[in-house]
Amino acid sequence: MQNDNAIWIYALIIVSGLLQAWGPPMNGALRVALVNPWLASLVSFLPIVALLACVFICLPQPLPGGKDIAAMPWWAPLGGVIGAFAVVAGLMFVDKVGAGAFAGLLITANFLMSLAIDRFGWFGMPVHELTGGRVLGAALMVGGIALITRS
Repeated sequence: MQNDNAIWIYALIIVSGLLQAWGPPMNGALRVALVNPWLASLVSFLPIVALLACVFICLPQPLPGGKDIAAMPWWAPLGGVIGAFAVVAGLMFVDKVGAGAFAGLLITANFLMSLAIDRFGWFGMPVHELTGGRVLGAALMVGGIALITRS
């Protein structure tokens, strides 16, 4: 990867992470306003579906072929359902534990699972060994979230 591209990629990831912190408090407010957490979850996803439908209408290419669809792992379309767990958890619990603790727990759990995915190459990912730096980083994150959730 070229350095110029890496800067933009990392910057976009950081901005995405910053914006992602807004989601649980916004969804929590949605749950309070709509009372029913399942209705709030549905309403939370409707703008996403509408936005992606508009983008797809404007940019319909490329389209998958029959071979592409046939070769798709059975679990590939479930990523959105998995992501919905985080949305529902955020809208139901962020006000109970606080935005910092919620995000810290979510990110730390995500990081630990991501290390396992990397280590074992699950979901077709290339294998990335579990180095001392990765283990130390995981331990620091676990220690950090333990401190954040204690206060």
